[in-house]
Amino acid sequence: MRTAVITGGAGGLGLVTARHLSRAGMDVVLVGRNAARTAAAAADLAARSYTADLSQWTQVRDLAGTLAKSEGPISVLVNNAGAAFPRYQETIDGVERTYAINHHAPFLLTHALLTAGTLAGDARIINVSSFVEKRGRLDTADPDVSGASWRDRFYSQIHVYATAKLLGLLATADLARRLPAGMRVYNANPGMVKGTRMNADAGGLMRLTAPLFRPFSITPEEGVRTGVWLATADPAPEPSGGFFTDSAPATPSRSATDTALARVIYDRTAALLGI
Repeated sequence: MRTAVITGGAGGLGLVTARHLSRAGMDVVLVGRNAARTAAAAADLAARSYTADLSQWTQVRDLAGTLAKSEGPISVLVNNAGAAFPRYQETIDGVERTYAINHHAPFLLTHALLTAGTLAGDARIINVSSFVEKRGRLDTADPDVSGASWRDRFYSQIHVYATAKLLGLLATADLARRLPAGMRVYNANPGMVKGTRMNADAGGLMRLTAPLFRPFSITPEEGVRTGVWLATADPAPEPSGGFFTDSAPATPSRSATDTALARVIYDRTAALLGI
């Protein structure tokens, strides 16, 4: 039986994804920040659960170590956990917390599992992305991968979140060319989804404006289709490293397709995280 690990699995898109992958015959493992909520969600699926605060690098590394001991080989890794915040705040690692959860955590968890040999030879890594990456504000001449530069400029919630997602797209594109043969990595855009805790938990402008976009939003069931397809399609979708919407390759922003910039982002992120 193939094992699928899903971060942010206690609710929202993560839990809906878990249900679909469980129905597809996979052995599901949920990762969440709240131990009680994550355990309850796992119990409903006869799955296993682990608790980790993915904004802290030490906890991400510890999670990878635990998964390496208990869950390998992992065939599907869904880096679903995400968050946006209304004001600047640094984590204990000295980085902006939106970047920590949306960019650093999936990068670090993926590489820690690769280093430990925990991923299956044909593993699929799926990073939940967002169409809002087009609103990213990245200095391409001197890109900041820590997010600390937002401390000294106007902190725009949506632009910080969008930039974190843009960084993730770029790093994923460069990871694709580095992966062992047989492994694949994807960016899955769920679209504008209603009925999750994302906007409510984000607070700030994203929470205030969420009702305005509700008529144009889709359900979580619709939002997970691309990610589930990437995890289960036979043969594996191409291209590895690509951006997918509506279960098909899509074109992200021009910045996200800059291969030279992708290499810089990958290298700087790896250096920041000590990889």
